[in-house]
Parts: sequence; C-alpha cells; structure tokens
Amino acid sequence: MDPLKTYSMFSTRHFVLLIALIWIFAQPVHAETARLAVAANFATTMPLLQERFEQRTAHKLKISYGPSGQFYAQIRQGAPYDVMLSADSRRPRLLEEEKLTLPGSRFTYAFGRLVLWAPKDKPSLEDGGILKSRTFTRLAIADPKVAPYGEAAREVLKHMNLWDELSAKLIRGHSIGQTFQMVSSGAVDLGFVALSQVKGGAGSTWLVPDDKYKPLQQQAVLLRHGADNPAAEQWLKFLRSQEALEIIIASGYGAPLTSSNDAD
Repeated sequence: MDPLKTYSMFSTRHFVLLIALIWIFAQPVHAETARLAVAANFATTMPLLQERFEQRTAHKLKISYGPSGQFYAQIRQGAPYDVMLSADSRRPRLLEEEKLTLPGSRFTYAFGRLVLWAPKDKPSLEDGGILKSRTFTRLAIADPKVAPYGEAAREVLKHMNLWDELSAKLIRGHSIGQTFQMVSSGAVDLGFVALSQVKGGAGSTWLVPDDKYKPLQQQAVLLRHGADNPAAEQWLKFLRSQEALEIIIASGYGAPLTSSNDAD
C-alpha cells in the first residue's frame, strides 16, 4: 500500500475522532432542571435572572408563579417543587420548622417595596391622598390571606384608619400578579402593587413609606424535594451572587441585609 495514502487515511481517522471527542466534551454535563415556586411579584425580575443563570450553567429552570400562601399549602401537600422564592419570610420559616426544607438553606434574597399605582396620572396619588378623597370607585389589593403584598396593603389601610371605610371598594386579586392585571386593564381605578411591577412604566405611583407596613422580607429556601438536584443548589448559589443582586436592586427591590442566612 502506498505509504502516503496510508498516512492520509490514518490522519483522517484521527481527525474525525478528535472532532467527535471535542463535540462530546462540549456537551452539557449532568444538566438538570429545577422546579421553582416563585412569588408573583418577582415575575418581572425572574426572567432576567433565569436568562443569566442558564447562560452560565448547563441547568434549566421550570418556574411557576403565584401567591406565597398557596405555594406553602401545596408544598405541605407534597407538590414536587425544588426551591421556593417567597414574598415573605414566614412561609419559608414554617416550612423549615415542619422539616420540609434543607437545614440552613433559608436566606433573604430581596426586600419588597409596596406602591399605590394608577395607570393614568392622578395628582392626588402622592402621599396616598386619593385614598381619603373618595374620588375613586374601586381599589385593588392582593388577597391578604395568601399574598404577603396583600397583607402589607391591609396594614397600610389600617395604619391610615381607612380599612373599614374602604372595605366596600376593595377588589381582591388572588395574587399580586392578578392585582396588577386588574389595575393595568382598567378594571379598577388603582391598586396596591409591587414597585418591581411598575418601575419605569406609565401612570402615577405613591411609594408607601416603610413604616406603614412590616418589611416584605422575601426569602428563598431549598426544599427537601430538591435536596439531590444540582440545578436547585446552583440556582440558589447564583441567587446570592453579586450579579443577581445587581439585577434585583435595579428591578426595584431593597438589598438583603446580609448575604448569609437571616434569622428572624
């Protein structure tokens, strides 16, 4: 056989093998998917974080949005979520006490901020003056029973001695997401929503002072179902990173007090 031809065939085989090995090792290794239960107020911020996370890892996220109280009930009943991002600290703490989380995994990822919002400019919205003016017919809040932002809205109205007076005008959304939709669609005149939902948007807002409601300390926790899921573990690690923190703050949230687990 022609030595040159033999060398050419040998080189070709090795070249093909080399390309195959490069392709194999370039593929995602142990790529997993984590199921996340995420508070509805975080629905505008979460896609930004998800995109960065999936760009930097081989893992994927499957996300469900809703009220924290509903997720808490579902998880207690065995819903197969790996991670919960709550709009409060109470539900994650209760899950921890009920041994449904991995010990030491609970931490604060953001502090929520409540605003009164109307999709059209209303001069009397500043300082909540419109609430006392009676120049509106319906006011939307999230259901206080399941939504922490709804609990905060109720606190504000009670602080202003308006809870009983305005009860007939209140329209309750199942979650803060549904509450936002009711206001943005014009179905109600105005409503209490999350700052992250309206930041940079149209309309007028009143950023409710922090002393009118208990802090919306939003906590994340790794659930028992996600104990052996590397995607869940990596997601929580990313959520505590400086890169994630910058996105969260830019979205209208207050920064966590510390990067470590927060006792409350």
